[in-house]
This record gives sequence, structure tokens and C-alpha cells, in this order.
Amino acid sequence: MVNEIKSALQDLSSSDKKEFLPQFFKAGKGEYAEGDQFIGVTVPNQRIVAKEFGPRISLIRLEELLSSPIHEHRHCALFILVSKFEKSKDATEKKEIVEFYLKNKKHVNNWDLVDTSCYKILGRYCFENQDDSILEELSEEENLWSKRIAVVSTMFHVKKGSFELLKKLAIRNLNHEHDLIHKANGWLLREMGKKDERELLNFLDLHYQKMPRTSLRYAIERLDEKLRQDYLKGRI
Repeated sequence: MVNEIKSALQDLSSSDKKEFLPQFFKAGKGEYAEGDQFIGVTVPNQRIVAKEFGPRISLIRLEELLSSPIHEHRHCALFILVSKFEKSKDATEKKEIVEFYLKNKKHVNNWDLVDTSCYKILGRYCFENQDDSILEELSEEENLWSKRIAVVSTMFHVKKGSFELLKKLAIRNLNHEHDLIHKANGWLLREMGKKDERELLNFLDLHYQKMPRTSLRYAIERLDEKLRQDYLKGRI
């Protein structure tokens, strides 16, 4: 992996290398050294890795990075996977990337990792193929992160003005025991409101009294003050 990265970095200008290399090849005691250990320190630099040479790294090597115990490794691996998916023009290759993601979803077990990757891969794939069965199946699993992946993946649908899957999953998760799910639902409902406020208001009028407080708080965040107070008072 280190050799592949160093080889790919040769395409960068000397000034980019000077700034970039030390932040990715770092010795264990805080001293910088090329080739000692590959770590992604900052999100902006991880994006550079993904953009510059991510598509050149094979899925086999990427699986090693994604299964790393180091969070930054997994984070960078998902940036790379998103880059591979977005740059791919071949339907078979896209399907292979989706299957790779699903096979390795046990390593996507952190809220930041989920939000980084899932809607840009799974959400986009399901929307473009007009088949949400993958997300439906994930939403029915008991695993918390599978459910969150399903919910957050609907962001692609919301961005495209399609809200039915989000509303279905939000209703299904009203009684979920974990606040991470309620946060995701509320965040996405808020995004739905930014696209179409009437859709959000119709949903809230039907369900706001049963919604967990976290979901409601996020969902109404962008509404005007009077509307927010009306929904909050309606809960008392």
C-alpha cells in the first residue's frame, strides 16, 4: 500500500509533495518518516488521496485499508471507494463496488464513516437503478449501523427530490432505541424541508407527536420561529 501511494504521489508537484508527504507518512513517536506507517491525518488530505490516486488502488488492497483498526485508515478507504464509484462509467464495476461495500459494511461502524460514504454509493446506486431493495433490507437488519446506513443513504433520493423512502424509514424507526437513528431521521427530514417545506410540514402534522425529541428538534431546525414553537408546544 505504501509503495502504491508513494508511486502515485510522484504525479504531484514538488510543492504539493513537500506539504503532503509528511502528513501521511508518520513515525510512531510523532516524528515524520516516509514509509513508516500510512495514516490519514485530516479529511482534506484524505480527499486529496482519493482524488489523486484512489481509483488506481485495487479493491483487494482497499479491503486491507478498510479493515484496519485505525479510524483514519477506514475513513480514507471510504473516500477512495466513493471516488472509484463516482469515476466509474461501467455498470458492472459499479455493481462490484456496491457488493464490496455491503460485504465490508461491518467495518463501517462509526457515524462519521457512515455519513462519509453510504449515500454517495448505495443511495446513488439504488436511485439510478430505481431499486431500493438493498436499502429496505438493510433497514430491517437488527444491526444499528446497517439501519443507519439505510437511513443516511436516502440523502441521495432527497437531493433528487424523492422523499417516499425517507418517510417510510423515518416512520419505521420512530420507536428505535438508539438516538443515532433519530438524529439521522431528523437531519434528513430537515434536508427534505429545504427541498420542499410543504412535504416536511405534511409529514410533521401526521407524525410529530410520536417522533422522538431528537428527530423533531433536527427536523424543525430550519423552520421559522413561530412554526418551531407551535410544534414544540404541541408536544407538551
